Amino acid sequence: MDLTTYAILLGGALAGGFVSGLSGFGTALMALGVWLYIVPPSIAVPLVLICSVSAHISTLPSMRKVFDFKLAWPFVAGGLLGMPIGATLVARADPQNFKLSVGAMLLVFPAALYFIRKPMAFRFGGRFADACVGFAGGILGGLAGLSGPLPTLWASIRGWTKDQRRGVFQIFNGAVLSAALCLQIAIGFVKLDVLWLALLAMPGILIGTHLGMRTYHALNDRNFYDVVLALLFMSGVLLVWSSIAPR
Repeated sequence: MDLTTYAILLGGALAGGFVSGLSGFGTALMALGVWLYIVPPSIAVPLVLICSVSAHISTLPSMRKVFDFKLAWPFVAGGLLGMPIGATLVARADPQNFKLSVGAMLLVFPAALYFIRKPMAFRFGGRFADACVGFAGGILGGLAGLSGPLPTLWASIRGWTKDQRRGVFQIFNGAVLSAALCLQIAIGFVKLDVLWLALLAMPGILIGTHLGMRTYHALNDRNFYDVVLALLFMSGVLLVWSSIAPR
């Protein structure tokens, strides 16, 4: 591996780790687009799964005291049920159409929520609605690696505190991504070259995650809310572009 390739690998790892440490999701949002310049999707996808799970694990000591599993378990249960369904739909459905639909939603709703400055506390549906949103996120995660956007957007209107939202994001994404990584290993997609690249990227992931966690602790509830909406909007832009850009 030449110096330029390693710099791109490390840069993507730093960016992905920082966003994950800051928000509890988004490793793929930042890293995947960078890494696809140097490796094919067959390597980039399992690589980002390994790094995402590693980032979540590295923040557990700092976050374990604020995790609320009672709040997160409906999302996790729904997501774990939906993820295998999404994986089976890969051969039958067009992920590009899903990306375009979800991307359009992520352009509209985060922008609207940003301009609604009054705090929201949407209680409709309770835990059943939370599980349904997790289920939909799991399907999109299995189909196109998009587990995070729907639960993240839903949690943003629930009226939860910064720590509650961050805990839900991290527990849900950690569980779904770990399950997806196990599925990738069982299928045989995680080969030695992927493990070698993950080892090279790990310093960037861990350093980026540490910096992201320090930034997270410095944010108040409103700042965190705005950062999450900005990340969702950025995700929408990238999803729409990846769906309509000429190949």
